[in-house]
Amino acid sequence: MSADLSAVARSAKVEAPRREGGYDHLLRVALVHDWLTGMRGGEKALEVFCELYPAADLFTLVHIPGTTSPLIERRSVTRSAIQLLPFARRFYREYLPLFPIAVEQFDLDAYDLVISTSHCAAKSVVVTGRAKHLCYCLTPMRYAWDQFDAYFGPDRVGRVPSALLRPVMAGLARWDRATAGRVHRYLAISQYVARRIALYYNRQSTLVYPPVDTEFYTPASDEAGITVPPTARPNFLVVSALVPYKRVDLAMMAARHAGVGLTVVGDGPERQRLERLTGDGVELVGWRPDEEIRELYRSSIAAILPGEEDFGIVPVEAQATGRPVVALGRGGALDTVIDGETGILVTDTTVESLAEGLTRAASTTWHPARIRAHAERFSRERFVSEIRDIVDDTLNAPAGQQW
Repeated sequence: MSADLSAVARSAKVEAPRREGGYDHLLRVALVHDWLTGMRGGEKALEVFCELYPAADLFTLVHIPGTTSPLIERRSVTRSAIQLLPFARRFYREYLPLFPIAVEQFDLDAYDLVISTSHCAAKSVVVTGRAKHLCYCLTPMRYAWDQFDAYFGPDRVGRVPSALLRPVMAGLARWDRATAGRVHRYLAISQYVARRIALYYNRQSTLVYPPVDTEFYTPASDEAGITVPPTARPNFLVVSALVPYKRVDLAMMAARHAGVGLTVVGDGPERQRLERLTGDGVELVGWRPDEEIRELYRSSIAAILPGEEDFGIVPVEAQATGRPVVALGRGGALDTVIDGETGILVTDTTVESLAEGLTRAASTTWHPARIRAHAERFSRERFVSEIRDIVDDTLNAPAGQQW
């Protein structure tokens, strides 16, 4: 982290006096996160909230120690009863129908400000009448709303389990909508998520792009341009959780179709299935340290974003290192990738369309400095500044006001 960001974080400590309603007691903050089982985009946003509010308490459904950053791991974490269920550390997703009950059991009566980072149930915590609840909404839960088949379709879990799960997910969607009013203010991570919040929760939201560590993800050198020598085989990169909607399988098949190399960094429930698609220059290497991922960005022709993302941290990290992105031209990629200037946007979720995009990326001369300049719009410092202003505005609003 830069020295400037550290100073901002120190100046935003939770012990600052609360201004709302004329109270002079100290502001008490709770952070709520769905689960702590890896270090992805949502956890990187949570990490910044932990920096901003170093005395805040952290609540989560499930925590697997050692899977997040040291800053988060140093927190005293309150876990839900889900943590105590059999095999929860590995199969916590199987307890999804119990998440509503579990998240409503968190005792948040002592807090003045609750900040949830939510893509599942965290946004539905119960707060007191005096508290303000900000939800940094990563997305309304996909599997309960519009992506049931991607997670629980017959081809994923079998015909009978899929049929049994459909009414369960429909009930979860009803609960998700019914509890949308527990949030005073929604913050959306992209224009795409803002539209989803409006559609499923009937609420407006404030756009705040997620923080990307542009001080860490930097180009290797001042390159004039990126081109592939005629005799070289281009190598692309995917950094992703291995879950169905990410469509990592599509990237692997497209790489083989285009005759290019591909390194897949990631882990998750889809790993065993995806292992069958390796070979011919396509490799799956599991999770890697941030330093190694940075070097992989720098040494790749481009990063690939094959699925429809709510935002997508990876495209911005890649662009911060001066590398372009080949992405599906939907969802958050429309906020983060400029077609023809910082990457290639493809129109269809087919192997042929993505393979053609990879071929175009490998034959284009890219300008790292321009790509890097675009990525700087998504810096951590910008995120901190926007969050501080929004928190101040929210705390100073009349009690009960919703946006």
